[in-house]
Amino acid sequence: MTARDQQTRRERINDMIRFSPLRVIGPDNEQLGVIPLEEAKRLAQEAGLDLVEISADSRPPVCKIMDFGRYKYEQSKKEKRSAGGSKKSELKEVRLGRSLKIDPHDVEIRVEQARGFILEGHKVQFVQPMRGREFQYREQGIARLREIEARFADIGKVEMPAKFTGRAVIMIIAGDRSKIMAYKKAHPSKKSAASEPETEPETVEIEAETTDQE
Repeated sequence: MTARDQQTRRERINDMIRFSPLRVIGPDNEQLGVIPLEEAKRLAQEAGLDLVEISADSRPPVCKIMDFGRYKYEQSKKEKRSAGGSKKSELKEVRLGRSLKIDPHDVEIRVEQARGFILEGHKVQFVQPMRGREFQYREQGIARLREIEARFADIGKVEMPAKFTGRAVIMIIAGDRSKIMAYKKAHPSKKSAASEPETEPETVEIEAETTDQE
């Protein structure tokens, strides 16, 4: 079998292997023992496979007869799965309009967006701004966030209860792993991802503002 040109830092294959003898493992993981390099290459060629060095530091080096192309493909899939599983959790910000006068339908849209973020493994910081004299009715902002909190009882937990920060009320909800697993099991066809807003939400520090006059 003609040697392939594929090579990585970790593996030598076929004619790239120079050391002899080798400890060889067969395609079905059977131990073929310590044999000369040329015999090992012959066995690989007869099987229509490659001779791949899998442990260069051993003495003698260890090689395996395998389909190298398929092996690299499987390795690539594992790396992609690993990278996907280690996706970094972010703190997403969901602002409830510019004041307490946000339409209930708009609140619903933002709640659904936040559910998507939490199902994806992120935390969500809700921000309810208040303008002008609305601050006199700030308890309405607290009440709204507590109502929203109840909407996440099936998948999340409150990491920071609703509180005042400057002229806004904020609250942070994080996902509860066991609840999310149960939810996804009960809703296998449910999409977990919410559509991202036009601009990427970021964690922001809300500073106190001067009182607006109306």
